[in-house]
Amino acid sequence: MAALRRLFLATPQTSLVAVRCASKKSGGSSKNLGGRSPGKRYGYKKVEGAFVHAGNILATQRLIRWHPGAHVGMGRNKTLYALEDGIVRYTKEVYIPLPRSSESREVICQLPKGAILYKTFISVVPTTEVGSFKLVTML
Repeated sequence: MAALRRLFLATPQTSLVAVRCASKKSGGSSKNLGGRSPGKRYGYKKVEGAFVHAGNILATQRLIRWHPGAHVGMGRNKTLYALEDGIVRYTKEVYIPLPRSSESREVICQLPKGAILYKTFISVVPTTEVGSFKLVTML
Protein backbone atom coordinates (compact mmCIF):
# COMPACT_ATOMS: atom_id res chain seq x y z
CA MET A 1 0.00 0.00 0.00
CA ALA A 2 2.80 2.38 0.87
CA ALA A 3 4.51 1.53 -2.38
CA LEU A 4 1.38 2.41 -4.39
CA ARG A 5 1.01 5.65 -2.49
CA ARG A 6 4.55 6.63 -3.38
CA LEU A 7 3.93 5.95 -7.06
CA PHE A 8 0.75 8.02 -7.30
CA LEU A 9 1.71 10.88 -4.99
CA ALA A 10 5.19 11.40 -6.28
CA THR A 11 5.52 14.49 -8.40
CA PRO A 12 7.79 14.47 -11.41
CA GLN A 13 11.17 16.16 -10.80
CA THR A 14 11.30 18.82 -13.47
CA SER A 15 13.31 21.97 -12.95
CA LEU A 16 12.87 25.15 -14.86
CA VAL A 17 16.15 27.00 -14.90
CA ALA A 18 16.38 30.17 -16.90
CA VAL A 19 19.74 30.73 -18.55
CA ARG A 20 20.56 34.34 -19.29
CA CYS A 21 23.32 35.22 -21.73
CA ALA A 22 25.26 38.46 -21.60
CA SER A 23 24.00 41.10 -23.96
CA LYS A 24 27.33 42.94 -24.16
CA LYS A 25 30.89 41.73 -24.47
CA SER A 26 32.69 41.92 -21.17
CA GLY A 27 35.52 44.45 -21.02
CA GLY A 28 39.03 43.27 -20.40
CA SER A 29 40.11 41.46 -23.53
CA SER A 30 42.41 44.06 -24.98
CA LYS A 31 44.85 42.52 -27.43
CA ASN A 32 47.75 44.96 -27.65
CA LEU A 33 49.22 45.45 -24.19
CA GLY A 34 52.89 45.37 -25.13
CA GLY A 35 55.21 48.27 -24.41
CA ARG A 36 53.55 49.42 -21.22
CA SER A 37 55.89 47.67 -18.81
CA PRO A 38 58.40 49.81 -16.91
CA GLY A 39 62.04 49.88 -17.96
CA LYS A 40 64.69 47.70 -16.35
CA ARG A 41 66.90 50.62 -15.23
CA TYR A 42 70.12 49.21 -16.65
CA GLY A 43 73.23 51.37 -16.52
CA TYR A 44 76.01 52.50 -14.24
CA LYS A 45 75.08 53.19 -10.62
CA LYS A 46 78.33 54.70 -9.32
CA VAL A 47 80.36 57.35 -11.11
CA GLU A 48 84.14 57.59 -11.26
CA GLY A 49 85.66 58.86 -8.02
CA ALA A 50 82.73 57.76 -5.84
CA PHE A 51 83.50 55.86 -2.64
CA VAL A 52 81.85 52.43 -2.46
CA HIS A 53 81.57 49.79 0.22
CA ALA A 54 82.02 46.08 -0.42
CA GLY A 55 78.87 44.69 -2.01
CA ASN A 56 77.69 47.95 -3.58
CA ILE A 57 76.34 47.59 -7.11
CA LEU A 58 78.46 49.49 -9.62
CA ALA A 59 76.55 48.76 -12.86
CA THR A 60 73.68 46.65 -14.18
CA GLN A 61 73.67 45.47 -17.77
CA ARG A 62 71.95 43.01 -20.08
CA LEU A 63 74.92 42.45 -22.39
CA ILE A 64 78.50 42.84 -21.20
CA ARG A 65 79.11 46.55 -21.74
CA TRP A 66 81.48 47.06 -18.80
CA HIS A 67 83.98 44.42 -17.73
CA PRO A 68 85.01 43.70 -14.13
CA GLY A 69 88.42 45.10 -13.23
CA ALA A 70 90.39 44.86 -9.99
CA HIS A 71 88.32 44.18 -6.85
CA VAL A 72 85.07 43.95 -8.84
CA GLY A 73 82.89 40.87 -9.19
CA MET A 74 80.24 39.89 -11.73
CA GLY A 75 76.91 38.34 -10.73
CA ARG A 76 74.85 35.79 -12.63
CA ASN A 77 72.87 38.53 -14.38
CA LYS A 78 76.08 40.41 -15.33
CA THR A 79 75.73 42.91 -12.48
CA LEU A 80 79.07 44.39 -11.41
CA TYR A 81 79.62 44.84 -7.68
CA ALA A 82 82.49 45.96 -5.44
CA LEU A 83 84.48 43.32 -3.57
CA GLU A 84 86.28 45.81 -1.30
CA ASP A 85 85.77 49.32 0.06
CA GLY A 86 87.39 51.92 -2.18
CA ILE A 87 87.10 54.46 -4.98
CA VAL A 88 85.61 53.60 -8.40
CA ARG A 89 87.80 53.98 -11.50
CA TYR A 90 86.78 53.53 -15.15
CA THR A 91 89.52 52.59 -17.62
CA LYS A 92 89.58 51.80 -21.35
CA GLU A 93 92.07 49.25 -22.59
CA VAL A 94 92.94 48.19 -26.13
CA TYR A 95 91.40 44.84 -26.96
CA ILE A 96 92.99 42.48 -29.48
CA PRO A 97 90.93 39.31 -29.97
CA LEU A 98 92.63 35.96 -30.51
CA PRO A 99 93.28 35.18 -34.19
CA ARG A 100 90.93 32.20 -34.45
CA SER A 101 88.15 33.49 -32.18
CA SER A 102 84.63 34.18 -33.41
CA GLU A 103 85.08 37.90 -32.66
CA SER A 104 88.04 38.18 -35.01
CA ARG A 105 86.09 36.42 -37.78
CA GLU A 106 82.83 38.38 -37.34
CA VAL A 107 83.74 41.78 -35.88
CA ILE A 108 87.20 42.58 -37.20
CA CYS A 109 86.30 41.98 -40.84
CA GLN A 110 83.46 44.56 -40.63
CA LEU A 111 85.61 47.32 -39.10
CA PRO A 112 87.44 49.86 -41.25
CA LYS A 113 91.16 49.34 -41.74
CA GLY A 114 93.22 50.54 -38.77
CA ALA A 115 90.30 50.63 -36.30
CA ILE A 116 91.08 49.88 -32.66
CA LEU A 117 88.79 47.98 -30.28
CA TYR A 118 88.51 49.10 -26.65
CA LYS A 119 87.02 47.48 -23.57
CA THR A 120 85.80 49.52 -20.60
CA PHE A 121 86.77 48.14 -17.20
CA ILE A 122 85.34 49.19 -13.85
CA SER A 123 87.82 48.82 -10.99
CA VAL A 124 87.83 49.66 -7.30
CA VAL A 125 91.00 51.12 -5.75
CA PRO A 126 90.96 49.98 -2.10
CA THR A 127 91.13 52.91 0.34
CA THR A 128 89.67 53.80 3.69
CA GLU A 129 86.83 56.30 3.78
CA VAL A 130 87.78 59.79 4.99
CA GLY A 131 85.31 62.17 6.58
CA SER A 132 82.62 59.66 7.49
CA PHE A 133 80.96 59.55 10.87
CA LYS A 134 80.54 56.32 12.74
CA LEU A 135 78.19 55.82 15.64
CA VAL A 136 80.04 55.64 18.93
CA THR A 137 78.37 54.16 21.96
CA MET A 138 78.18 56.79 24.63
CA LEU A 139 79.25 55.86 28.14
